Amino acid sequence: MEVPSAPKLYLLSCLSILLLSSSLAQAEKVKYCDGQGDYAVKVSGVKISPNPVARGKPATFQISATTNKDISGGKLVIDVKYFGVQVHQETHDLCEEVSCPVASGNFVLSHTQTLPSFTPPGSYTLKMKMEDDKKEQLTCISFNFKIGFGSSVSDI
Repeated sequence: MEVPSAPKLYLLSCLSILLLSSSLAQAEKVKYCDGQGDYAVKVSGVKISPNPVARGKPATFQISATTNKDISGGKLVIDVKYFGVQVHQETHDLCEEVSCPVASGNFVLSHTQTLPSFTPPGSYTLKMKMEDDKKEQLTCISFNFKIGFGSSVSDI
């Protein structure tokens, strides 16, 4: 087995740091609704793929979180705003977005959705509330995302 020389090790280290920092740069900044994140579910990050979201194409939102309690069920309420005006709201069964029961510890909630081709490009804000099956709020977060100019009605 060949041992890399010092310049090769330095280059490999720099490349690793660049790859790691570029993957972290794609995570969206999350804000808690209460300002402090005093919830049973703490969100550590949101990754959106593709980013920006393409109109008329599937987009996946992956939310990495940790909980200090077991969760057997519940719901997600998602509100989407465009320039501060609510343009969409939907409710999902929590167990359709993550495997239930959710044990205390780390988990990833993943949701894929295709936005209509006529969705205006620009900056949006998504607010997500998570409740357990007893209607107790587990978390409430918001984050921004962008819809690009990529696809249009003519692409259909």
